[in-house]
Amino acid sequence: MEAIPSDNKAMTGFNSLTPDAWRALLSRYSHIVLVANSEAVDLERLRSELPETTLYVFFNKVYKVLDEPFIGHSMLVARSDVMGAHIVHRREVADVLRFFGGDDFLGVVNIRVSAEENLSESGRFEGAQVRHLDLAQMLVGLYPIGKIATSGFAVALWLADLQLPAKILLSGFSAKRSEKWKVFDVHDWTFEQIFLRLFARMGSISMMGGVDASLYSALAKRFPEVPPIEIAMTAAEVLSERLDNTNTQIDRLMSVTKFIRSIDNFFRRFKPKTRKERFLEKSKE
Repeated sequence: MEAIPSDNKAMTGFNSLTPDAWRALLSRYSHIVLVANSEAVDLERLRSELPETTLYVFFNKVYKVLDEPFIGHSMLVARSDVMGAHIVHRREVADVLRFFGGDDFLGVVNIRVSAEENLSESGRFEGAQVRHLDLAQMLVGLYPIGKIATSGFAVALWLADLQLPAKILLSGFSAKRSEKWKVFDVHDWTFEQIFLRLFARMGSISMMGGVDASLYSALAKRFPEVPPIEIAMTAAEVLSERLDNTNTQIDRLMSVTKFIRSIDNFFRRFKPKTRKERFLEKSKE
C-alpha cells in the first residue's frame, strides 16, 4: 500500500490524514458502501450487483452482519466515546478484526463525532493499520443540540463533503427498531432520516435497503394539479394528529406502569456500576 501523507498535529500514536490524503486513498474506488448493522442489509445482493472496485465500510460490531471473514475491499469504522474506541475498552478488537485481513483491508478508522469523545492510540488495535478521524467540528451547528450523531450519519456526511468520484451508497440505514436491533435514544433518528433522504434526492448519495418507496411521490402523480407544498402540508397535518393521539396513549401507559417503574428504579440502585461509570467518576477526581 502506497504511503499516504498524514497530518499528525496531535500526540504520537495518532494518525490523522488531511482531506487531500483521504481523497487520494479513497478515489481508487468506483463505489463506497456504508454497511449499517441492520437486518435490512443484504450483502449477497450488494456483492452481486456492485463491481469489484467497491469499498465496503463496516461499523463497530460487524459480527452483527457478518458470519464469516469478508472477502473484498473493506474498512472498519470504530466509534469512540469518553473512554476511547468502543471495541478497545470493551476488549472486542480481536472479535471484530477476525472478519478482515489481507491487502484488501484498508484498516481501522477510529472516529469521534463530539468533543466529549476520545480517540484511542493506534497501538490499542492489535497491530491493525489505524487512521484517526475527528468529525466533531463538522457537526457543530448542524446536528440537533442534546443528541449525538450516529457513526453512519457522520461518515456519510463526511464522504459527501469530500466530493469523491465514487458513488456513495448507504445500505440498511432504516433507523427501525426490531427484536434483534436496538435504536438508541441518544441519536436523533428523525433528523438523520430527513437529512439523508434529502441528500439522496439531491443525488449526493444513494440509499439501499430499509427505505420504502415514497408514498408522497405516488400522491403527486395522482394529483398533478396540487402543488408539492400542499401535499407536504397535508401529510404533516395528518402525521401531527396521529402523533397527538399516540402521545395520549403513551400518557395513559405511563400512568398504568407507574408502580412497576418505581419498583424497577428501586432495584436499579443496587446494580453494580459499569466500567464507563467508574471511569467517569475517576476522571472527575
